[in-house]
Amino acid sequence: MRYDVVIVGGGSAGCTLATRLSEDPNRSVLLLEAGPEYTDLESLPDELKLGYRQEASDIASPFNWAYRGQGTPEQEAPMQVARGKVMGGSGSVNGQVFLRGVPEDYDDWAAEGNGEWSYVNLLPFFRKLETDLNVRDDFHGTDGPIPVWRLPREEFMPVNEAFHQASVAAGFPEDPDMNNPDSTGTGALPMNNPDGIRMSASLAYLNPNRHRLNLTIKANVLARRVVFDGEIQPRAVGVEVESGGETFTVEGAEIILCAGGIATPQLLLLSGVGPAAHLNALGIPVVKDAPGVGQNLRDHPLVTIDLDPRDGVKLSTVEPRIQSGLRYTAEGSGTRNDMQLFPSSFTGLRAGDPLQGRSPDRPQGMRITCILKLADSAGELTLASADPSEPPKLDFRYFETEWDRQRMREAIHLSLKFLEHPSFGPLIESRISPTDDDVATDESLDAWLRQNVATTQHTSGTCKMGPESDPMAVVDQYCRVRGLRNLRVVDLSICPNVVRANTNATAIVIAERAAGWIS
Repeated sequence: MRYDVVIVGGGSAGCTLATRLSEDPNRSVLLLEAGPEYTDLESLPDELKLGYRQEASDIASPFNWAYRGQGTPEQEAPMQVARGKVMGGSGSVNGQVFLRGVPEDYDDWAAEGNGEWSYVNLLPFFRKLETDLNVRDDFHGTDGPIPVWRLPREEFMPVNEAFHQASVAAGFPEDPDMNNPDSTGTGALPMNNPDGIRMSASLAYLNPNRHRLNLTIKANVLARRVVFDGEIQPRAVGVEVESGGETFTVEGAEIILCAGGIATPQLLLLSGVGPAAHLNALGIPVVKDAPGVGQNLRDHPLVTIDLDPRDGVKLSTVEPRIQSGLRYTAEGSGTRNDMQLFPSSFTGLRAGDPLQGRSPDRPQGMRITCILKLADSAGELTLASADPSEPPKLDFRYFETEWDRQRMREAIHLSLKFLEHPSFGPLIESRISPTDDDVATDESLDAWLRQNVATTQHTSGTCKMGPESDPMAVVDQYCRVRGLRNLRVVDLSICPNVVRANTNATAIVIAERAAGWIS
């Protein structure tokens, strides 16, 4: 059978796009996902269903692609890079923060020649995708698939309440709605886990619409490469896939890659779309010399201040793992909300934690996580081989600029200032890391940062959109791959830069926006 649309990747973007495109009963849609699927809430494993559970992103989990990446040259061991291998993708294994980027993120995309992606143009789609359970105004939706809520302050864990008091005392404003376009300051984070259920796009978009006769959903199908026809301007005609020990081709009038910031560029490279020199070195026939594929790897580097709690202090067990935080603008920065801090506590082994394994003898504790939200540094994704089963190489190149290091040093010192607030006194026995020696000088702190940095799992930008004048642009603003016919990319890889927020909401809005352009 030949489909009107074949979508590769059942993550946040893929589930959303399949749902919207199949609203037209005359359009046949095939959605392919490499991992398993669960057709209702009752059959969903607890590690996917329950928001406080993180085992699904553990390195040994069947629901995790379990990539490895190099954060800096100084790192002794590769970072864990968790990506969801299940229907719903990374939105089925994430921390459930449903935070939008600041308006300037999207306006910057527009200023680079992608005028359709301004904040004003995206706002109707942000409203369309959500039901905000707390805020009723022109900036929030009331009848969309994704429920959004905020934990009341009276239900904060002790470390969150102490952090809130300390940040207000330091002069930061209280922020009741971090998805307001003017948002800044400290408060509860918007979450998509009401009643503790992780509401992925698979649950919220796809499952209620599985009955559609024109929507075909196939799980446990690995895409190997896009199949092209023609030489002058090659046309995508199908996808070579592997399933049940067999390899075959599914055909489509339009092929749309929604496999995310890692798997989408990997698939393009395997298909002969990417830097010609890199493809030639691996013996992959070049279909289109596209130098931007795999470049511009964007992410949010993080480090944590690890704390030993006093005996008897309440720690998170089944409560929301992430509850509140602070967004602020670094000293001397011209980009608003380019930094984020958030406190958390934990008990038990932290499966799926990017820092897991660093302290296996410490099954409980508290921390403040420091995140650089708009880094100057960008990395690179390349193929390790022409074998689709072999993971790509991820070189993040964190902290290559002094400006990035300066802002993260400031975040560490600001967090240490917070810990001096009286509200933390009854909670903290000692600070484990960084040590006093680590923070003694800029040089020692930089060395600690380079060794201890981890990924937020917000990989973006590896197939960025841009005008024809940009030689590194992989897709145009309508998500069409340049120089090729009938092939689009609709996921976080098209972002010129990563948004100053957690990325799930943006992945969904990309699909909502793009759906109207696909005939």
